[in-house]
Amino acid sequence: MHELTLAEDLIQLVENTARREQARGVKTVVVEIGRLSTVEPDALRFAFDEVKRGGLAAEAALRLIDVPGAGLCRACGKTSPMDEIYGTCTHCGSPCLDPVAGQEMRVKEIEIAT
Repeated sequence: MHELTLAEDLIQLVENTARREQARGVKTVVVEIGRLSTVEPDALRFAFDEVKRGGLAAEAALRLIDVPGAGLCRACGKTSPMDEIYGTCTHCGSPCLDPVAGQEMRVKEIEIAT
């Protein structure tokens, strides 16, 4: 379960930021997760709740934002929505889509208590 490692890294980033800002704690962490990433949102929530204990983020809420996937078609050059890593172009039907969105996991916001 790589979500545990992701959650540990996320907590480390969040707590380092909170310490740098001399915060008393962390209220909310907002993370964007792409649909084409290999991150399972429910597993990340569970892991986050486990690893946040005892630190500055112990009371933090995790808010996840779903980022839709999109792919650029090599055949027609148009962008199509993608819900899975292998899809077909909605414009020409080609199976040659290169993902251009939805593979990321990004911390968008950290709300701290000062």
